[in-house]
Amino acid sequence: MNTIEKFDKHVMHSYGRYPLVMQKGEGQQCTDENGKTYIDFGSGVGVNSLGFCDEKWADAVCEQVRTVQHTSNYYYTAVQAEFAEKLCNISGYDSVFFGNSGAEANECAIKIARKYSFDKYGRNRYNIITLVNSFHGRTIATLSATGQDTFHNYFFPFLEGFVNVTANDIDDLKSKLDDTVCAVMLEYIQGEGGVNALNQDFVNAVFELCAEKDVLVIADEIQTGAGRTGKFLAGEIFGKKADITTMAKGIAGGIPIGACLTTEKCSGVLTAGTHGSTFGGNPIACAGGIAVIDRLESNGFLDSVSEKAEIYRKVLSECSEVVSVSGIGLMIGIELKTKKATDVARKAFDKGLLVLTAKTKIRLLPPLTISKEEIEDGLKILIDILEE
Repeated sequence: MNTIEKFDKHVMHSYGRYPLVMQKGEGQQCTDENGKTYIDFGSGVGVNSLGFCDEKWADAVCEQVRTVQHTSNYYYTAVQAEFAEKLCNISGYDSVFFGNSGAEANECAIKIARKYSFDKYGRNRYNIITLVNSFHGRTIATLSATGQDTFHNYFFPFLEGFVNVTANDIDDLKSKLDDTVCAVMLEYIQGEGGVNALNQDFVNAVFELCAEKDVLVIADEIQTGAGRTGKFLAGEIFGKKADITTMAKGIAGGIPIGACLTTEKCSGVLTAGTHGSTFGGNPIACAGGIAVIDRLESNGFLDSVSEKAEIYRKVLSECSEVVSVSGIGLMIGIELKTKKATDVARKAFDKGLLVLTAKTKIRLLPPLTISKEEIEDGLKILIDILEE
């Protein structure tokens, strides 16, 4: 029985998988068990921010594995303290709760927002506004928060307490931001929803209206955070700092982690026993996170992300099959004229290039460390497919 047969026999079929058995990865390329090499323009859906098996990152993780791999959160570890300090310093937040995924980070944010409102205003102020076309996770609560009907199936009943507003529609926001609302939750760039950035005017309105009513703003930066847009957080590009920001994906370079960051306003909301996570703040994940932040803070690194993004946008904008290029930084959506994104992704895979899709678009989330030569090589494959 080969690897794929063994896998399919024992692992639930909850993903549509490509027939690739990844054997080894190095830098921005990986090799399958037959020796075929692929350029990775997806980085594990934005997780391998430093590419495959970055040397300094791997050294830090391996050193931690041989020191302490896990301890209960009833105790302290120096590595979690150091990572928390670095993460709060680079993000400008005051405190953090660690979990294991983006969905967990968003669950934490939902609980903080509702408890903050309960503590100040009582139990009838619990609704959270989310945006149409948003995506916040696959747990029951985060699916309920997700503003896409396609996800609201099978798992009934979904949770009450979520109200959808059309993205960039200020009038719709005003009409629904009533006295039952405790928070507005948004993605500055809707990733799964098609790599679409919000309008600055709409973002401004969210923050202004919420400030007037003491309604919290939650920024879901699961996909946009950790340097993906050329800034540590996408909120910096919009000139806004949410009361709560959630992170995951690339922040630990490939090890499961979620982080829910809060300003001083919300730092004391969670008290002993009101939330928890067995593996949250795992020492190995924190060691990976420290290595990622050290790289992001290195001289010129985030500037290089923006420079590389311009290469993608310039080449793609000159392709006859490309209608538009959306997103910010190395978070790129490609709207196609006639071809189907899923067909293009399959052909790219056959030719040794890994890309993603988001609705009808090709989506690119390459490692932040990708070289200009690898960008050019991968784009040549992609452009040849698009123009054939």
